[in-house]
Amino acid sequence: MAKRNSLTIGDRTVAPGRRETVNLPVSVLSDHTPVTLSLQAIHGRTDGPTVFVSAGVHGDEVIGVEIVRRLLRAPNLKSLRGTLLVVPIVNTFGFLNHSRYLPDRRDLNRSFPGSASGSLAARLAHLFLHDVVARCDLGIDLHSAAVHRTNLPQIRVSPKNAQTMKLARDFGAPVIMRSAVRDGSLRGEAKKLGIDVLLYEAGEGLRFDELAVRAGVAGILRVLRSMEMLPAKGIAKPTATPVLSTSSSWVRAPVGGLLRMFKAEGEVVSKGDLLAAVSDPFGQTDAEIAAPGDGIVVGRAVMPVVNEGDAVLHLAAVQSNAVAQESIEDLTAQLEGDPMFDEDEII
Repeated sequence: MAKRNSLTIGDRTVAPGRRETVNLPVSVLSDHTPVTLSLQAIHGRTDGPTVFVSAGVHGDEVIGVEIVRRLLRAPNLKSLRGTLLVVPIVNTFGFLNHSRYLPDRRDLNRSFPGSASGSLAARLAHLFLHDVVARCDLGIDLHSAAVHRTNLPQIRVSPKNAQTMKLARDFGAPVIMRSAVRDGSLRGEAKKLGIDVLLYEAGEGLRFDELAVRAGVAGILRVLRSMEMLPAKGIAKPTATPVLSTSSSWVRAPVGGLLRMFKAEGEVVSKGDLLAAVSDPFGQTDAEIAAPGDGIVVGRAVMPVVNEGDAVLHLAAVQSNAVAQESIEDLTAQLEGDPMFDEDEII
């Protein structure tokens, strides 16, 4: 077998069978502190696909950073075939400031493809896209809900793409949602380069959620197994088929006041079910919120103070409530009892 070539990225050369941390210069802060796009390159001994895993595109979505931390500790990676490029924090500026945005108030995930001579967001987007994403055959981008909201673990894929749908099923998150790409998004620009991206959404901004973290780590390992980048040993397949949703909508507060939520993420509801209620501070009025149709709760507000029109609950349509309930329960039980997560590192 021919010896595999070394990987050169930035100013580092990574030999086959090695892993290296690479720092790509991004900018210098006003106090002269340098900022880099830091990644870990794991270059397997044998040829195979190249995959990137990214987190922290939005600086307040910290759950992906924890998923990456645990992923990089997985012993399975010692047997990696191909190359894995892992970026724990893409938007360092937002991460340090506990903010979704960059200092110029731009959303990085609306700034692609970017420009080497543009705004700060444009420069970071350009660097990430060309120095990391463009090298890859597939990407897995990790996100959470915004601050004061939480999401059920879910994978979002482009419509009418059989390959990403297969990988989404292999990932094993409770819900798969078909979602069109948005202008300026990482997923949209990667698609133009011929690179598919699985977008994982789970948990809440600025918070950790153990089940969401477990689902993320297990899902990434399953995808790498499906692509024959990792051996099957120690990586369990999903015990149930994830629920497929082709449409979703937000249920909004009919009035302002204090929100009382009666349904949690992952619960299956039927049309007319009581989802929540909004009361005034004096307790004199109580506006009930009913389910507009059948579906599964894939996201909800966690902030109890709402204004009229605020999005309070994200409902995804499914083909069968009974099947959805059974699948959610099976997949959740598997994550809670998976021996992969019984080690000290999850504490």
